[in-house]
Amino acid sequence: MSLRFARLTRPAIRALANGGRIAEHGIIAERLSNGDVRYSVDVLCDGQRIHRVVGRESEGVTRAQAETYIEQARTDARSGRLNLPKGRKVQLLFAEAADDYITRLKDSAGKNVTRKERQLALHLKPHFGKTRLDKITDFAVKGYRKARRDAKAADATINRELATLSHLTRSAARWGWIKRDDVPTIDRAREGQGRIIALNQAQCDALMAASIADQDGDLWIFVAIGLGTGMRHDEITSIKWPQIDFARRRIFVPLAKAGSREQPIPADLAAKLEAERKQAAKPDGWLFPAKVKDTKEGRRKCFAASFRRAATAAGLDAKAVTPHVMRHTAVTRLVRAGADIPTIMKVSGHKTVAMVLRYTHVDAADIDAATAALDMGNSGATHREVTAPENSSAAKAA
Repeated sequence: MSLRFARLTRPAIRALANGGRIAEHGIIAERLSNGDVRYSVDVLCDGQRIHRVVGRESEGVTRAQAETYIEQARTDARSGRLNLPKGRKVQLLFAEAADDYITRLKDSAGKNVTRKERQLALHLKPHFGKTRLDKITDFAVKGYRKARRDAKAADATINRELATLSHLTRSAARWGWIKRDDVPTIDRAREGQGRIIALNQAQCDALMAASIADQDGDLWIFVAIGLGTGMRHDEITSIKWPQIDFARRRIFVPLAKAGSREQPIPADLAAKLEAERKQAAKPDGWLFPAKVKDTKEGRRKCFAASFRRAATAAGLDAKAVTPHVMRHTAVTRLVRAGADIPTIMKVSGHKTVAMVLRYTHVDAADIDAATAALDMGNSGATHREVTAPENSSAAKAA
């Protein structure tokens, strides 16, 4: 069915002055400074904005060709609807897919939901939000990486965000939201080793003292667990009292990064936690219950602000010393205590040996101690005295 035009008529186009433009039914005719007329389209098809220059009058392009372009775009959109899941009338936009993805993860007890939700809200949805999920191409992913690098994000950070994007698109294909052929290939950038910050004993003591003195009454328990176990931030805040076996000194971690595990804890920490449980308002509830009543899970999820305050009070660089540094510190202390790799993995919950080996960094004291083992213990002469043979000219001269 041909369109009826009231403004974008042929006489009106011919009468356009330089710089003038007329738009109707998504078709735009604009008179350029050289007198030529440029035709472009700006329409919405299945939630996707199509803005294209069709061509110029000097190239033989007319309003009719712009109409044909729009009709073809809508035909393509209609043909794409034939492959939609039952119940959907238009293609899924990334922002909608991201929200549905998080909902499904929460309903199925998915891993790292808090982190993925934050990455989607802060970075992925603002970038891809209005893009159809099936139109996120390899090139679009590279564009995202460039935009994040331009924003000074580290490659390691971008890799984590793209891992979330990859899991979302692969899950979408598995759930029938898109075809498997529409899942983009997402390459990870090579990450540098990075500097691992670990606190010494004096710094640990100062941090512990500052957390005890802090206005946040729960902070010292958070810090004690972090330094005493090396557990991750979210793992600590997810502890429920029934998950702690005080007799065996174990904490059951159901949703760890590398799968569920039992976390060993030191005897002193177990005694402190047992004493705290006796005073808890709900000894069968969360170790760190939410401070407000309208939270969905009923637990406190973040100690970042309180930890920064305590780190500053302890004389530490609050920008560098984050809660994760407690994990670095605990694992580093295990390495320096001579614990073997399997034992460290059991305590830290690392999935691969390669991750543990990152903590086997050495300083000058470690190097000196290691090279001392090469000392042969020779305290006598440092060279053999050479004597001249009896028949040599030097011997005859003597």
